[in-house]
Amino acid sequence: MSRAESQAPPAGTAPRASRPGSARWSPDLLRSEIALTFRRWRTRVLLAVLAAVPVLVGVAVRIQVGRSGGGGGDGRGPAFLAGIAGNGLFLVFTALAVTLPVFLPMAVGVIAGDAVAGEAHTGTLRYLLVAPAGRGRLLLAKFVTVVVFCLAGTLVVALSALATGALLFPLGKVTLLSGTSISLGEGLLRALAIAGVVALSLLGVAALGLFVSTLTDSGVAAMATTVGLVLTAQILDGIPQLQAIGPYLFPHYWLSFADLLRDPVYWDGIQRDLGLQALYAAVFGSVAWARFTTRDITA
Repeated sequence: MSRAESQAPPAGTAPRASRPGSARWSPDLLRSEIALTFRRWRTRVLLAVLAAVPVLVGVAVRIQVGRSGGGGGDGRGPAFLAGIAGNGLFLVFTALAVTLPVFLPMAVGVIAGDAVAGEAHTGTLRYLLVAPAGRGRLLLAKFVTVVVFCLAGTLVVALSALATGALLFPLGKVTLLSGTSISLGEGLLRALAIAGVVALSLLGVAALGLFVSTLTDSGVAAMATTVGLVLTAQILDGIPQLQAIGPYLFPHYWLSFADLLRDPVYWDGIQRDLGLQALYAAVFGSVAWARFTTRDITA
């Protein structure tokens, strides 16, 4: 049974509008949204692509190490290549650094952009609005679902990188960027903390995509617009002449998670990053709510 059929009222009965004060939060609504999102082939393909990136990086480094006789490269590649060859756990940090600028935000942009616009395009949104949950709670459920995807996507990258790193390279003590060595167990905890920071760094994209999704009935247009805005923000952040606006763009502090690999940890950049993401989430979440709760749903 399709979602439209399951949400449609029985034949011969008119949809009942929600009475003021009758709206209430239901965990079933959130579970339904999460289950629907992760059952879609598009979501599974996105997660598969994210999982493949660390494998490709790990295999490339393994081949490079083999060609250089196990010495960790010939000095022509990026500095992290030697770190990966010496300790497979570094593949987790490298994979997150590689996927964060493009792959992860694009995947989140696709999911967030389709959250509302996709429902409107397929005609199921109006049936969802008949339910007593209310528009605000429905929008909140969709935002939480996108946040869950942020966590899932980041963990998929981290776990794929950890498995690939353990398979292709040795594991052991981790030498931090500050030169201090920590145990493998503490290194794993830092890797988990980094994954959490990376996932939270995507909140701005999630809120922006959700807002864009409330502006149109075309899921493709919403997804393309969100991804385009992500790429535009990163281009603007990389232009030296526009460095004055850089700290206000959501991608500016994305790579600050590397400060978790220092001893002591440098918290300044991480705090700025998370604070900026919270600001973007609050602003675009609010305008998305204002738009969605006053929108005339015709499809």
